[in-house]
Amino acid sequence: MDTFIRVTNQTQGRDRLFRATQYTCMLLRYLLEPKPGQEKVVEKLKSLEASVSTGRKWFRLGNVVHALQATQQSLQATDAAARLCLTLANLNRVLYFICDTVLWAQSMGLAPAVDPKRWRHWASRHYYYSLLLSLARDAYELARHMERQGRKQARQEAQAVPSVADEDAMWLQSFLLLLLRSLRQQPPLLLDTVKNACDLLSPLNQLGIYESNQGLIGLGGLVSSLAGLVTVLYPHMKLKIR
Repeated sequence: MDTFIRVTNQTQGRDRLFRATQYTCMLLRYLLEPKPGQEKVVEKLKSLEASVSTGRKWFRLGNVVHALQATQQSLQATDAAARLCLTLANLNRVLYFICDTVLWAQSMGLAPAVDPKRWRHWASRHYYYSLLLSLARDAYELARHMERQGRKQARQEAQAVPSVADEDAMWLQSFLLLLLRSLRQQPPLLLDTVKNACDLLSPLNQLGIYESNQGLIGLGGLVSSLAGLVTVLYPHMKLKIR
């Protein structure tokens, strides 16, 4: 109960709970639609999904300010490559939330002249760019950690000279082991990578780059939401700016 209260007391925590509920409904609706006799359940899930989606739009109204603050914070990163990726990612998030606010105003009848299809495309495009840049930052951080781990491992292990026939296989095996070890030792980086990769399914589908079914998008959104909830419950699991 204390955990639930701590999550719901935070705007970001409430949004993650709503988001998890929305994508759970999407996933269940996809699984139940082909089955006969589940029409009423599917309609209820569809109605709940729409209601939760509308509620999330209210939570996101102030996110433009938060994205601007995040952009300002990313400029303080000491590493040039990480600073570039984070700053551009946050700027695209600012543009995404601006588009999202305009779409909300149009749905409320406050901006009837707005073309929702065009603004929805712009929102998806900036969200897509933001996720790509965030994943680029994750890949960069992972490469740096793997490089440090590789140097440490090379000092600790005896140098063995592999045969030419086994050289490629041993290199691939060593690379995969180093990758898994690096991710295991960096839980915040693993969570951030999983979250961004799962979120990418939705804009890829909306932009027509890679079309996915609603079940896969729902599963990706649910996993991403749960990863986000972990960072809300345990702030030390959030990937820090350095």
